[in-house]
Amino acid sequence: MYKWQIPDGYWKTASNGNYESHEAICLLNTTDEDADVKMTLFFENSPKMGGFDVKVAAERTLHVRMDKIKNKDGLPVPSDMPYAVLLESNVNLSVQYTRVDSSQEALTIASTII
Repeated sequence: MYKWQIPDGYWKTASNGNYESHEAICLLNTTDEDADVKMTLFFENSPKMGGFDVKVAAERTLHVRMDKIKNKDGLPVPSDMPYAVLLESNVNLSVQYTRVDSSQEALTIASTII
């Protein structure tokens, strides 16, 4: 089992009207095997949330918008609340995390490869 941690998740519901604030976890699977990826969210003052599971086909990429994904119970990622993500996969992936904050007129983007 391969694991990655993203300790600083937070997406705002506020947007400037032209661009939507969001976060994305981009997954690149260069192997010849499909990747089964589990995402578990952790919070400062709430129980963890699991069931955010995705599949990345062999030799493909997947961009997971955290403002659009729902877990197996139909629950979305909470907005305006700090969280962290634990990713677990059966194959080794390249993982990139990006945040777009458009709550102000000047846009902010942050991105990192994990």
